[in-house]
Amino acid sequence: MAPTLFEEKPEVGDLIEIFRGTFQHWAVYIGDGYVIHLAPPTEAAHGGSYSMMSVLSDKAIVKKEELWEVVGTDQYTINNLHDKKYQPRSAAAILRDAQRLLGQELPFSVFQGNCEHFATELRYGKAESRQVQTAMEVGVGVGVVAMIGVGVLAAAAMFAGRSKERKNNQ
Repeated sequence: MAPTLFEEKPEVGDLIEIFRGTFQHWAVYIGDGYVIHLAPPTEAAHGGSYSMMSVLSDKAIVKKEELWEVVGTDQYTINNLHDKKYQPRSAAAILRDAQRLLGQELPFSVFQGNCEHFATELRYGKAESRQVQTAMEVGVGVGVVAMIGVGVLAAAAMFAGRSKERKNNQ
């Protein structure tokens, strides 16, 4: 489980991962106790970002809110997860783009444009979501297992049908 307090003070551009039970909400620290994040327009900072209803929204608003309001009672940590893969953008570039995007309504998609995509694009210039990648891998794995299961059941049913047919013909 992630700590509820930062082990170190966040710096401008740090990614904040907020644990919301079955998924994580992501924000970017922009200084002075504030974060910028992508959230459905009808929801409050601490509640909206983890509401399962947010996945049904096709629009989201770029919001600047106090870190503590967004986190609420959830656990969180600094997680600059792609620092070994990508060079982080400068703090000045992150702040400039955050200011430019603030208040804009953007298309929202769990698979192509969620809060993690938004945060990683601000920090790295690359929109990626580990949650989506993991879900797809698990989904593919579950799909393969399901297909194998259906295949085994179909083969068993076919074998049972042939056995019954042979028995009746004797």
